Amino acid sequence: MLTILYRDEYLIAINKPHGLLVHRSKIADDTDVFALQLLRDQIGQHVYPVHRLDRKTGGILLFALDKATDASMQQQFMNKEVTKKYLAIVRGYTDPTGEIDYALRKENGTLQDAFTAYTTLHQAELQVPFGGHPTSRYSLVEATPTTGRMHQLRKHFKHIFHPIIGDRTHGCNKQNKLFNEQWQMETMMLHAAHLSFTHPVTGKAIEIEAPIHDEFNRVMNLMGW
Repeated sequence: MLTILYRDEYLIAINKPHGLLVHRSKIADDTDVFALQLLRDQIGQHVYPVHRLDRKTGGILLFALDKATDASMQQQFMNKEVTKKYLAIVRGYTDPTGEIDYALRKENGTLQDAFTAYTTLHQAELQVPFGGHPTSRYSLVEATPTTGRMHQLRKHFKHIFHPIIGDRTHGCNKQNKLFNEQWQMETMMLHAAHLSFTHPVTGKAIEIEAPIHDEFNRVMNLMGW
């Protein structure tokens, strides 16, 4: 059963587990389990995903319950009227605050503007040698993207040399191997924690929060946060 974070007659939000696909995709034919179908069967009605989360990202995933609401919410996302906040555990010590203004290239080669602001919440130094260093350093950041490009946060934190732990595509393979061998952890440490927007029908301000999942919490405990 998927955990429902918010529900009314127009919208429903779940806390998507890490590793769960939002919907069927040609690039992922290794599973027949998807959030869209699971939620549809769970509540017994059609649902429409108004945005996307990477398969390996956990956290808030919002669906509309009718096509008109779906269109209205998608327009809010396109107009940058939705506030999204993510938690990420990254390699190294990040600055207290930072802005990443770095355009990202689409699959067809077109460049798109992409902007992410972040705040460092915690830092940790583990007594585990890594590379030529006697210890390993990590940061917990809250990231706020104002654009919604594919793999934006993963690419942006790689760009500033603080890749997200567990990210196989854009992360640090040596760090991922360390976490797998040392702590048997392969989950990507990226969580969609907060979503706020104006309800498309009632006009009310809506804020949704998603608790972190067990594997993310395990790494948080490991870091002493």
